[in-house]
Amino acid sequence: MPHSDLKQSNLKFQSYTENRKKHWDQISTQTQLTSIFSQYYHKHLNQVYQKQIPAGLRLLEIGCGEGDLLAALNPASGVGIDFSEAMIEKAACKYPHLIFQCADAHDLSTINGTFDVIILSDLLNELWDIQMVLKELSTLCTSRTRIFMNFYSRVWQLPFMVSKKLHWSRPMLSQNWLTKGDVTNLLALENFDIIRAWEEFLFPIPIIGVKDFFNRFLIRIWPFYLFACANMLVARPRLQPEISSPKVSVIVPARNEAGNINAIFERVPEMGAGTELVFIEGGSKDDTFAKIEQGIQAHPQRRCILQKQIGVGKGQAVRQGFSIASGDILMILDADLTVPPENLPLFCEALVTGKGDFINGVRLVYPMEKEAMRFFNFLGNKFFSLAFSWLLGQPIKDTLCGTKVLWRKDYEQIASNRSYFGDFDPFGDFDLIFGAARLNLKLVDLPIRYQERTYGETNISRWKHGWLLLRMVIFAASKIKFS
Repeated sequence: MPHSDLKQSNLKFQSYTENRKKHWDQISTQTQLTSIFSQYYHKHLNQVYQKQIPAGLRLLEIGCGEGDLLAALNPASGVGIDFSEAMIEKAACKYPHLIFQCADAHDLSTINGTFDVIILSDLLNELWDIQMVLKELSTLCTSRTRIFMNFYSRVWQLPFMVSKKLHWSRPMLSQNWLTKGDVTNLLALENFDIIRAWEEFLFPIPIIGVKDFFNRFLIRIWPFYLFACANMLVARPRLQPEISSPKVSVIVPARNEAGNINAIFERVPEMGAGTELVFIEGGSKDDTFAKIEQGIQAHPQRRCILQKQIGVGKGQAVRQGFSIASGDILMILDADLTVPPENLPLFCEALVTGKGDFINGVRLVYPMEKEAMRFFNFLGNKFFSLAFSWLLGQPIKDTLCGTKVLWRKDYEQIASNRSYFGDFDPFGDFDLIFGAARLNLKLVDLPIRYQERTYGETNISRWKHGWLLLRMVIFAASKIKFS
């Protein structure tokens, strides 16, 4: 760009920024928001963010205003920045336990450290150069950082103009009216991946009963969500995890699987910096426990742990195995070996290279061996994959494949937040899937060739467990979609 053009561009940017600083300094002098609409909108946003972001994290909010949202999230450490000195002064007085700093979002060089969560709430519509700001964010991220943002929908451009004319809402300057596609593209240009996106706020007037019906229920259904006020996005940086050669723990819940134990020792490969086999034997009627003991003695080169299950159900066995495993990566392998152990390195690679945070096995891509899955089980899996994809806001093709892989650090967060969904999952799959979705981990499906069982019978009851799964879908909908 010629020097004169660059100078002119910088002058326009400076003028744009100064006008907005004056605008927000003036807003800060008001003792309260100018309308019931604005109060309700921001209260609703605070509730949305509180559901999405657990307390006790390291948070950074860019464009924090008076710091109300940052404080509402109860961070372990919270940093708010805004280019309005008046806003920052008010925020520091209101919330002295948080850190507030006057800075422009286009230059974050004065911000030190990295954060678990970075929030850009109602900021993208105001920025001069969104891509520049996203570039600045990269220095403040680790592979585990999540970027949360909300921005006004294009369909509300005319209603906002009318509202401003009638003084029903807070005054605003000209805006960037963006689509989710626009923001997704800008994030991709700066090496961020979208984890999920959804809409919030359909009805702007806080009429008791009516507002909840519109803003909790109707907005989740097509075509009503097309008319929402706020677009919400969660993204993550495309960075490889810090551990390049992790230790791996393979948890094997085993009940009545004596005929498969020798094959597990022979076929599970060594991965990463070493692989540990963790057997949880669940009160078998055959000699599964004895077979595992014999296998450990016959393979002294393998690191193994064996415990009898202290509870019931595969879910409890998985949690027990995770609690005693020592690996950086936690894997589940069903002892029936319908998922070939030789595929486990593919799961490990997908996690270590940062392709996803939660790698989920999928049995429904490749053709199956003829007795691998009964017809009604196949239909049930198809139904539940569609239901859970809708619930979680991320595609997940197979919810009941036993093989799931994640980082220990992420599992520990899932476990610490388990009370949100409750402890009622006998399979263990949904406990992990729900928890991963709530932490905004990126779910990645990994197709495998599902094989016919060669020993024993399945422990799954088609109709009994199918009804339980349906109840879990309804419960999850109440906690995730309509809460």
